[in-house]
Amino acid sequence: MFLELETHYLKKLKIVLKSKLIIYVLIFFAIFRFTDYKVHNYTIFNIDKTSFSCVVTNIKNNNSLELDCGEKLVSYLENNSLKIGDKLKIKGMLFELENNRNFNLFNYKEYQNRNNVFFNLKIYNYEKVGESKNLFLKIKRDVDSKINKLKSYSYLKAFILGDKSEINDDNISIYKKIGIIHLFSISGTHLSFLVGLLSLVYKRNNIKKTFLFAIILFLYYQFIGSISILRCVVQLLLKEINAILGLNFDKKRHLLISILIVIIIVPNSIYNIGFYYSFIISSILTLSSKKLNEIKNMFVKIIYISFLSFIFSIPLNIYSYSELNVLSFLFNSILVPYVSFIVFPFSIITLAFPLFDEFFIIFIKILECLSLWFGSINSSLIFIKPSIAVVVIYYLIIYSFIFYNKKLLVFFLIILCIHYNYNDIFLSNYVLILDVGQGDSILIHNRRTNILIDTGGISNRDILYNNSIPLFKSFGIRNLDYLIITHGDYDHVGEAINLVNNFKVEKVIFNCGEFNDLEKELIKVLDKKKIKYYSCIKELNINENKLYFLQTKVYDNENDNSNVIYTELGGYRFMFMGDASSITEKEILKQYTLHDVDILKVGHHGSRTSSSKEFIDEINPRYSVISVGKNNRYGHPNKEALDNLRESKIYRTDEDGSIMFKIKNNELKIRTCSP
Repeated sequence: MFLELETHYLKKLKIVLKSKLIIYVLIFFAIFRFTDYKVHNYTIFNIDKTSFSCVVTNIKNNNSLELDCGEKLVSYLENNSLKIGDKLKIKGMLFELENNRNFNLFNYKEYQNRNNVFFNLKIYNYEKVGESKNLFLKIKRDVDSKINKLKSYSYLKAFILGDKSEINDDNISIYKKIGIIHLFSISGTHLSFLVGLLSLVYKRNNIKKTFLFAIILFLYYQFIGSISILRCVVQLLLKEINAILGLNFDKKRHLLISILIVIIIVPNSIYNIGFYYSFIISSILTLSSKKLNEIKNMFVKIIYISFLSFIFSIPLNIYSYSELNVLSFLFNSILVPYVSFIVFPFSIITLAFPLFDEFFIIFIKILECLSLWFGSINSSLIFIKPSIAVVVIYYLIIYSFIFYNKKLLVFFLIILCIHYNYNDIFLSNYVLILDVGQGDSILIHNRRTNILIDTGGISNRDILYNNSIPLFKSFGIRNLDYLIITHGDYDHVGEAINLVNNFKVEKVIFNCGEFNDLEKELIKVLDKKKIKYYSCIKELNINENKLYFLQTKVYDNENDNSNVIYTELGGYRFMFMGDASSITEKEILKQYTLHDVDILKVGHHGSRTSSSKEFIDEINPRYSVISVGKNNRYGHPNKEALDNLRESKIYRTDEDGSIMFKIKNNELKIRTCSP
């Protein structure tokens, strides 16, 4: 009787699962969950709150903390001895997270808000009051503590905990450049190995085994929080249910149901770029399984899988990094098997048996050396960042030529070629004042010519690696025709050596006067790289325009020796003052007649020594831009300077982020990247 009832309900279940109703129900719940997430995606804290009871849920780079204080918070605490799971009583202040301050870059606030994090907590003092009894945190604490004792801890955290933050930034840059950064995210390949290990322990092949593995992997997902793991768990379960019940789901239906279930479980996953990478690559491999099964040679199969993955990741790579390594499928063909079958398994072995740490380091060194060698091959192409609509069009074309009409490959290559040469086809003029904190960095794009005035450099290397270079790439800029150094102060030239070491620079121009130590160090690098440099020039021809260097007198200080540059772009007058003081301003007024400047880059960050009333009244700027760090210790900009500039529209990088002045059809359009 029981078996008859079980068979009866199984038949009913099969009918429901095979019907279209299940798709509509899942779509309804996916929309409901996403809508509910959007409605309840808000903070419970008042920004004036100063006392907190928190648990440490994660620690990155030894100093960056993730806290559960009744709501998720992020914080930074130097030289702390805290561990995951520590319960704290904290006195501090909440600060709202900021959007990206430069165009096209990673939006930290948006990313954290979508994970229900709305504030940064500045900790003034804290007291440890115990440890959390949460099982996941206890396990994570023990694993993290065990890993931190090993020399290979940075890579163990990446492969086991999905945390890349401890890997050297230079190595991360190389991995991104050659297109293998995905190997350091927990993915289906890693899970296949884990499932294999579990199979050795539990050899019986039945529904109980499937659900046991699914539960273990789902707990691993809760531990790590990787969308790729969740996708694998869902697809594994669906595959087994499909086989056991004989549902005969086709592959497209299987994929659609998987996507909907993941969205229902984690509604904010649709904002996660890993969600798209994971589903797109796994989908294309699933849909190509028939072709893959026909390939008997394992090496050829690996090449083909890498090629498919490469083709379908092109739009996402261009959108995410504005860069495409055309040989990445070959690099992946070598490094994916190496990481999947050697490095990752050995990370598990090293965690279980720490005595293998030295052997694991050898495998890591091999990975780093191979990556460095591949990275030395100049096979990367830089593209202007596309819109979401362009990404969708790319995928429609790629899907069509892979599965329906091979001739569409030509059309795809034409579109890709146009995209690559966008700046040469659609000529534009703009001036972009970058937000580099307390410093200066200004990009002039005049049709096909790129000029950078100063590099910034007073805070840290993040200015260049996480802001300037990614920004240049996102605008489709592959080289700088000229790097102009207004003067040798660190906040203007500090990133110059890193820039010429990591980005193609054709020529460098210095100001008048003797070279200081910073400039001499830069010149050594320029000589080594055979980059031409000049100093104390009077003008520079740029296409049909000229840059005029108005300050050629030699003073006894760097600020007054600053290059002061005047140019016209698209009929609009620009003037860049460097750190020139009122002394230089008087000399310029004696030598030149300057009226009605359209855009003035204010001298010396708006200090009291610059922007004298006499000078400002004479040049009468329409727009004034002050490049200045937020809450800087110098008190810039000075109230007197602001008063002198009051007749103009003032933009400030500390308040407005980067500022773009774009000239199109003789019209000036202004955009800001407000934080």
